[in-house]
Amino acid sequence: MQFFIDTGDIKEITEASKWGIVDGVTTNPSLIASTGRKQEDVIKEIAQIIDGPISAEVIATDKENMLKEAQELVKIHENIVIKLPLTMDGIAACKFLTDNNIKTNVTLCFSSNQALLAAKAGATYISPFIGRLDDIGHDGMALIEEIRNVYDNYGYMTEILAASIRHPTHVRDASFLGADVATMPFKVLKSLYAHPLTENGLEKFLSDHQKANK
Repeated sequence: MQFFIDTGDIKEITEASKWGIVDGVTTNPSLIASTGRKQEDVIKEIAQIIDGPISAEVIATDKENMLKEAQELVKIHENIVIKLPLTMDGIAACKFLTDNNIKTNVTLCFSSNQALLAAKAGATYISPFIGRLDDIGHDGMALIEEIRNVYDNYGYMTEILAASIRHPTHVRDASFLGADVATMPFKVLKSLYAHPLTENGLEKFLSDHQKANK
């Protein structure tokens, strides 16, 4: 499983990159807006830190303007992946970009039927939002399982990018079910390291070492 960090915060990306486990970055208009900076400037800086896929989302809602934005975004860096909403225009734009060898990430996916549409359009990634489904009483992990089964049934190459991850259990369960990528906030990525037995064990080792060397 690949790990992407879901943020527009350069400090978080810089620190996480030092851990050696981050494969890519996902952003969205909300994350970029929280930085108070232009999307182009943020993406350029991210590309200098992470050598991997960087999802940059279009703002337009119609195919024509999505494609115009996409053409500008891909000029920023070769690792740019165009993030598109799962709408009729978004899927149409996905098909066009795929046919022109531009990578895509179809986002805001909440059903296996939607994921099937994205795969048929040749999306590089599909982003099911598991946390948002959980928030309204649905089972986000059931969606990951459904999409995995559909894609495996027909040999689709679209990668499942588990998104809207809220906690470490989401990461664990997504890995069990065969998600190709998990994208998560900095705090969730950092929390994957934590376990009380690891911390207690390390404290004991250090304590025993100090006693033995007195």
